[in-house]
Amino acid sequence: MPHHPGAVRPPGPDWRNPSTWHLRTRLVLVAMALLVAICGAVGIVSYASMDFFLTRQLDDQLLQAAARARDSGRSGGRADPLEARIGTLNARIDDDSVRSSGFLAEDGTREPLTDEDDEALLGLSPGSEPLNRTLSAGAYRLVAAKAPDGDVIITGLPLADRQNTLASLVWTMVIVSAGGLLVIGLAGTALIRRTMKPLDQLSEVATQVSRLPLDAGEVALAVRVPESAAHPGTEVGSVGHALNLMLDNVSNALQARQESEMKVRQFVADASHELRTPLTAIRGYTELMRMTERFTPDGQKSLARVQSQSERMTTLVEDLLLLARLDEGQPLKLSDVDLTQLAVETVSDEKVMAPDRVWHLELPEEPVVVRGDATQLHQVLANLLSNARKHTGPGTTVVTGVQRAPDGSAVVRVTDNGPGIAPEFVGRVFARFTRADASRKNPVAVTTPAPSRQPVAHVPQRPPRLPAAGSAPGLPAAPAPAAPAPAPVASAPVASAEGTSGLGLSIVQSIVEAHGGTVTVTSVPGRTEFTVRLPAAKTES
Repeated sequence: MPHHPGAVRPPGPDWRNPSTWHLRTRLVLVAMALLVAICGAVGIVSYASMDFFLTRQLDDQLLQAAARARDSGRSGGRADPLEARIGTLNARIDDDSVRSSGFLAEDGTREPLTDEDDEALLGLSPGSEPLNRTLSAGAYRLVAAKAPDGDVIITGLPLADRQNTLASLVWTMVIVSAGGLLVIGLAGTALIRRTMKPLDQLSEVATQVSRLPLDAGEVALAVRVPESAAHPGTEVGSVGHALNLMLDNVSNALQARQESEMKVRQFVADASHELRTPLTAIRGYTELMRMTERFTPDGQKSLARVQSQSERMTTLVEDLLLLARLDEGQPLKLSDVDLTQLAVETVSDEKVMAPDRVWHLELPEEPVVVRGDATQLHQVLANLLSNARKHTGPGTTVVTGVQRAPDGSAVVRVTDNGPGIAPEFVGRVFARFTRADASRKNPVAVTTPAPSRQPVAHVPQRPPRLPAAGSAPGLPAAPAPAAPAPAPVASAPVASAEGTSGLGLSIVQSIVEAHGGTVTVTSVPGRTEFTVRLPAAKTES
């Protein structure tokens, strides 16, 4: 098969590769998660340290203020302990009642405490550790101390400054951490992308190789991983180097396979060409002997067998020669071909070959014209119909349909209601020398033909590929068989009993692909359909 240039198109930018993109995303997310954990740990430690420091500093100030308030009554009497400091709270408790209580507001005036505040102050014990309480003026840190006169002096400092400092610390940590995460994330993404660029190149090379048609034909496997990504000194470079070694091995294997295929195809072509002459001589001498010599009934049967097998071998040789020419990519003899008329003629030939089948045509009102090789397209239809005839029994309905698809392409369908093709064989039905005699086999045994029909020894294995009048251009002309002997040979085998070469559908696929079309098959018990789709004929301006 000829190589199809342009079948491979490099993928888009490296970052669009899903596999490497997902890997980058995971790496970035892992790095970001680690950074968030580190920033969170640093923030918690910083917050706890700052809270401890501010609380200790506030307690020192509170104890100093409590000592001054306690010493304010040493001169005698019960002096007012309230100091002239904004926000400071002082109270004197005597006989379980709060006296001289209050705190200094921002304007320097005394603000009394509420009853709820008094209840909170009465719950403090002298000599205990400073405690936090929420009063009407806000959150305070309070301490109770015993005065020399026996009263309890309560001193409190507001927690607002401490809380504001801690809040500022939290916001500072959040903003700095977020900015650091953003910068580190962008830098990490760029670094990871640069580090993983060789993986993108490896992925691109592997993608290109995966899209190459390596199954047949000449394959130019020239794509390789760049040297920059194939240094064995690094992990990625080792993978790239190993991939290049693998591609070299595959390229050598493909080259050896191509050379082997070319030798085999050349041998088949040469052998097929050389076999045509002796086969033609065998058929000619056989016909001459039947016309000029008298044979016993057993001799007639043997001679008919020789002629039948020579015709079958001639057909096989011509098929091999046609496949060899198609493999070489010989140019088609293009012309406008009316598929509707071609279907009518081919079905008419099959009716003569197998009148015990039911042949139907489904044709549009307008002709369906394509640009192609008329002889080869006739071969496609003949092979498909012959395939349906050989692998189905009498009474089978074979429908040949031709239509124009909405996209302008021509569609030819050959459908039969026979036993169908085995599911495990459908995928190999177009392979060369492939037969599924157990799945699609003519169940009719070798029978004696009716007296009114010609001797079956003269019935060809499949419909003739050439028009009745003369030979078509581009194909070798085979000598026409001589007229049948007067006496019918009752026991000569029918063509279907001879089996098939397994080349008919391979020829169909090769011809259709040479025309730029496709052929597919679907099969279930009771319905087998071959669909040929040919591109629309280009209109000349």
